[in-house]
Amino acid sequence: MTTTLVVDDNDTKRYIIGSWLRRAGHTVVEAATAAETWGRLTERTIDLVVLDVRLPDMSGMEVCERIKAAPDTSALPVIHISAQAVNVADRTEGLRSGADAYMTDPIDPGEFLATVEAVLRYYQARRRAERLAARLDELTRTTMAINAAESFDGVAAVAARGAFAIFGAPASVFVLPPDGRARWTSELGIGPWRRDCPPDLPARLAAISGLDDATGAEVTQVPLERWLEILPDSVVEDDVSLVVARFKNGRPPIGIGLGGRGARSEDDTNVLRQLGQAVALAMEALRSYTEEHTTSLTLQHSLLPSSLPSVPGWSLAVRYEPASDQAEVGGDFYEVLDRGDRMLVAIGDVQGHSLHAATVMAEIRHALRAFAAEGHDPVTILRLLNGVMERYHDDQTATMCLMTVDPLSGDAHVASAGHIPPLHISGGRARYGDGGGVLLGFPRAPSDLSGVTVEKTRIPPGGTVVLLTDGLIEDRGIPLADNLERLRTLAADVDDELERYGDRIIAEFGHREDDVALVVLRRDERFSGAG
Repeated sequence: MTTTLVVDDNDTKRYIIGSWLRRAGHTVVEAATAAETWGRLTERTIDLVVLDVRLPDMSGMEVCERIKAAPDTSALPVIHISAQAVNVADRTEGLRSGADAYMTDPIDPGEFLATVEAVLRYYQARRRAERLAARLDELTRTTMAINAAESFDGVAAVAARGAFAIFGAPASVFVLPPDGRARWTSELGIGPWRRDCPPDLPARLAAISGLDDATGAEVTQVPLERWLEILPDSVVEDDVSLVVARFKNGRPPIGIGLGGRGARSEDDTNVLRQLGQAVALAMEALRSYTEEHTTSLTLQHSLLPSSLPSVPGWSLAVRYEPASDQAEVGGDFYEVLDRGDRMLVAIGDVQGHSLHAATVMAEIRHALRAFAAEGHDPVTILRLLNGVMERYHDDQTATMCLMTVDPLSGDAHVASAGHIPPLHISGGRARYGDGGGVLLGFPRAPSDLSGVTVEKTRIPPGGTVVLLTDGLIEDRGIPLADNLERLRTLAADVDDELERYGDRIIAEFGHREDDVALVVLRRDERFSGAG
């Protein structure tokens, strides 16, 4: 239905032109002056203006110029009609003022209506192109936001908000995340509204759309009655435009439903299909990431010690914190072994974040245990581990700090191969030990011990030692020395409970871009052993 505004101060002329338009199916709105014209344009949506050149309060050409200059009406077609300004110069001026056509009396009804149809065809084509461009622009922004979302609920909320912004209609998004709880997220222009829905709903929507168990994206129109049978509490009053999409066989589909006028044209259907594909792709990527991340963490924790030894007179606490945005397994590890007359504590970091790095890490830990069981001292163990790296993993490097402690005397022997030095705390003061050394994996002769940094010390009763990987104290834009000092100051005050102490250290540095391993051991205050 086209709404046409007829502007002329002659009542008879308005009536005649209006009658022609009404018979052609137009809704006609009338105005006799320029002032009334602005009121009509404000009151309702107008598709065409038939404008007399001479009005009592303003030139029709000036009215046309103002219509074309206003952002809201710049594309509105205007047909000038005049019984007096009929020469070529007048028509030229009228067209230059922005009119889309210029007709002079006497006007033939057939020619007039043909001109109206021609002008409207162009106008409608332009509106369609502008609307499609605006929707594609909003689709691009929505797709970028969908890809940036970090959770299933986040994807659904962004998609619902984007669908509402694109189509200007109530939107609902249906997803089934790996936790098995199907979500229904709606957007009515006041923020997302999320609730659970039956877990079989996405599959039912796939059946309605014709997608069934296939991959791809299907768009269909669902009658209001059928939609309300499926979702009785939907806030829709018209048929629903539905897209259902999936990218991988065996995965739950996603669904997007639009109420109101929804997506009825072919252009709108294609935009809705693209939106559905974008959501399905993002959900699949997020699902794959979640599965990989879960598998990676399970593997990572399976490679770490399942329990700590109980050593009389000593307390132990460990922490392993994977980088929250890192799907791959890392190479950080720790080990605590009770060898009876000595306790061995090791911490290390294999280069990289990959399954290969985790595999190398596992081999290093197993070799470490074997060499420790043979009774080797820390320096010899590091030399032997370096040989393992050179022989079997010459493309990898690793850092390690290895400490053996006499549980009775507290005497400690520390050897480092390119690792962060341990932090020694006693009497409220904290100091770093001797770190450094050459990384494991650098070629050197089997008898060459120059690449290992060695320190001999004693842990006094009540003394604490903290061993860590560099993921805790490495930050982009912050000098490593600054964070080392920050840690030294923080760690000087040791909590009575080492578990709380470890949590406090981890929390102080917050989110990490790399994995973090931490080992804390403390000699009991009242235990002096035989030393």
